[in-house]
Amino acid sequence: MIRRQNEMATVDREKMRDGNGIIHFLHYFTQDELKGDCRLCSKITIQPGDSIGYHEHHNEEELYIILKGTGLVDDAGKPTEVFPGDVVLTRDGQGHSIKNSGDELLEFMAIILLYE
Repeated sequence: MIRRQNEMATVDREKMRDGNGIIHFLHYFTQDELKGDCRLCSKITIQPGDSIGYHEHHNEEELYIILKGTGLVDDAGKPTEVFPGDVVLTRDGQGHSIKNSGDELLEFMAIILLYE
């Protein structure tokens, strides 16, 4: 199956998880289309200064694959700067947040995998 970018659903969420600004999602595939143990497979774009607030994951884990820009991730209480090519893994029971700490767009792929 090939999905063209102009066929992908887009969603904007304001103050996501009590963060700042508007977070833009480009959904590569929906959970129903993947038919597996994956809840989210999307590219997320965050404007400078905007953020996704701190939240925990339960019965799932999330990957952030940083594509463009720089960000500040709260990785289970440890603030860490991230750059293109970095990957963040938040395991079951852990929490995280991410903020665009640079002056250009922060883009990353987000994948949430579910536990059975």
